[in-house]
Amino acid sequence: MEVTERRDEEIRDGRESGNMDNIKSQYVTDSYADERHSRELKAGLHPLRYKFAIWYTRRTPGVRSQTSYEDNIKKIVEFSTVEGFWASYCHLARSSLLPSPTDLHFFKDGIRPLWEDGANCNGGKWIIRFSKVVSARFWEDMLLALVGDQLDDADNVCGAVLSVRFNEDIISVWNRNASDHQAVMGLRDSIKRHLKLPHAYVMEYKPHDASLRDNSSYRNTWLRG
Repeated sequence: MEVTERRDEEIRDGRESGNMDNIKSQYVTDSYADERHSRELKAGLHPLRYKFAIWYTRRTPGVRSQTSYEDNIKKIVEFSTVEGFWASYCHLARSSLLPSPTDLHFFKDGIRPLWEDGANCNGGKWIIRFSKVVSARFWEDMLLALVGDQLDDADNVCGAVLSVRFNEDIISVWNRNASDHQAVMGLRDSIKRHLKLPHAYVMEYKPHDASLRDNSSYRNTWLRG
C-alpha cells in the first residue's frame, strides 16, 4: 500500500511539474514562433501556425517494453511551412506500402509521441479504425486539418498517429487534457466534421494514464461516440 501511494504521489508531482514547464515555455514558444513566421514570410514561404515533426516507429511483433519503444521511435523530418509539409509528405510511403506493425506520428514540435511526455501525460486520444482500402484518404484529410489549424481548440491538440496493423489501419488524435469532457467531445465533433465521417464509423477515446496501466494503445477504451 505504501509503495502504491508513493508511486501515485510521484506521478502527481511529475504532472504538476510538467504543467508548470509547459506554462513557462509558452512565452518562449510564442516569441520564437513570431520570429520564425517573420523569417519565413521574408523568404516568400507560407508559415504554418505550428512547427511539426514526423516520427516513425517500426516495432518487432511480440516485443514490447518502454525502453525498446523509445529506442524505436525515429524522427524523420521537421517542417513549419506549407511548402515544407508537402515536400515531406510527398516523400513518405503510402500506408498501403508500410509493413505491419508500423506507426507514423505527426506531432507539434517539442512534443514526443509518448504517453509520458509532459504535454501528453494528462491527455488521451480519439481512435478511429479504418479498412485499408480507405485509410490513406482519411489520413491525408486528417493531416491537412491538423497542419492547417482547422481543428477546434487547436492548442489542445498534440498530434496524430497512423497505426498500420495487419487487418486494419488506425488513426488517433492526441489531446492534452482527458479530464475536460467538453473539450474532449468538442474535438470528437471537429474530427467528424473535417473527415466527413459516415455515421457507421465509431470513435473511441482512451486516456493515456489508462494506456500506461494496461500497456495498450487501443484495447479497453473508455468512451465511444
